[in-house]
Amino acid sequence: MSVSLPIAGQGASAGHAGAAVDFKHRAADAATNPRIAAIFDRSARMKDDARRLILPELPEPLATRELAATIKRHTLQNLDRYLDQFVTRVREHGGHVHFAADGAQANQIITEIAQAASARLIVKSKSMVSEEIELNHALEAAGFNVLETDLGEYILQLANEKPSHIVTPMAHKPKEEVGELFARKLGIEYSDDPTTLTKAARKVLRDRFFEADMGIIGANFAVADTGTVVIVTNEGNGRFCSSRPRRLVCLMGIEKLIPRMKYLPVFLKLLGKSATGQRITSYTSLISGPRRPGDFDGPEEFHLVLLDNGRTKVLASEYREALRCIRCGACLNACPIYRKIGGHAYDATYPGPIGSVISPLFTSLAQYADLPSACSLCGACLDACPVRIDLPTQLIHLRQDVIKAGHAPLSWKLGFKGWKLGMSSSFLYRMGARMGRVFMKLGARDGWKRKLPATGAIWTRYRDIPTMPKPFHSRWDELQKEIEQENAEG
Repeated sequence: MSVSLPIAGQGASAGHAGAAVDFKHRAADAATNPRIAAIFDRSARMKDDARRLILPELPEPLATRELAATIKRHTLQNLDRYLDQFVTRVREHGGHVHFAADGAQANQIITEIAQAASARLIVKSKSMVSEEIELNHALEAAGFNVLETDLGEYILQLANEKPSHIVTPMAHKPKEEVGELFARKLGIEYSDDPTTLTKAARKVLRDRFFEADMGIIGANFAVADTGTVVIVTNEGNGRFCSSRPRRLVCLMGIEKLIPRMKYLPVFLKLLGKSATGQRITSYTSLISGPRRPGDFDGPEEFHLVLLDNGRTKVLASEYREALRCIRCGACLNACPIYRKIGGHAYDATYPGPIGSVISPLFTSLAQYADLPSACSLCGACLDACPVRIDLPTQLIHLRQDVIKAGHAPLSWKLGFKGWKLGMSSSFLYRMGARMGRVFMKLGARDGWKRKLPATGAIWTRYRDIPTMPKPFHSRWDELQKEIEQENAEG
């Protein structure tokens, strides 16, 4: 058997390019909002600290991460073979397999499955890939009632908002806002107690599970040699979605594969620790097709939708390493940029360092031309990544691609040409530095310049910039003269 992978184009989430994201202004607005900075710094730092504390419980943390990286690297190098094996096993178990080149095709396939089932209510477990292709909008446009069952996603669905984090989608929403939302939407008495709010959501969701005609899940991992889909959750809603409805659809990116079941514990050990600082997630469910004779529960039909949506394009490029990502969100929690501006500033399904790489790659570089520059290259994301993706290097290469593709502003091009010219001549370098110091002193007060022209105004709009000190070589020459003079006088 041979699996032919459809090659996706450079479409946006639902298969078509969107308008360029105005990241600079979105980030500037977020950076000057103290509430956003406080919320994201607290939540992200808490998860990052928990990761740092619990990861040493592994006998050899770095070796385990290198092993996970090696497994994923091998899988991606042989993805066609493992997809063949995986599809064969799923079909042997009685499952139906569909291939989708892009988001539009995936939405059409799942809509047709729902129509064939005459589904009225569809319950969904948390799935970032469904956010990527805007599946809910497509199903609702076709007349279906779609209900998110992850608590965070359910809250955002009620509020008509998008996730701001890969793992904790409502990281931006304080409990007071949730209390007001539930009082308005669910008609309950206002409360800001998390336990009370969780119980209120559970009461609504529990009844809806029994009414659902179809369930939709994502996939954290998929095991090629057994045809098994693996989902991990902390709320148990994934098990309801995958076992109670008569029909189950799993939407999965083709990069989620691992070769063998014996490798799964490596990733389960790393995922919980890296995402939220847990030893392991509360629920790990392994799904291998529809219900078999003698099974207590499970779907009567199982459909697997394998999504490309730009992944084969990335697989064939120098950015293949990015497909190792297991969507733990550790790089977001460690990133000083994400902590300052939050997830919505990126205006992408995947924010943070990993999003700054895969968002331009999965959609288009023109749409997300600014995201590769949303990084200080501090290396915190590489240090946190459980599968050792070298995100800083990938972001540098993407910046080069932005310039080559002509998406960089003219000021960048002129600035780098001037920098190259200045660095190629010691005379020009010294003259440029001297002129720069003179310019920075104009209008400066107490050693700080409060306003810069042109693109420099983006910086001074929110903070001052220090004037340029004397260069080291000038200070060194002055020091040498002072020493010589003291020696001569002595």
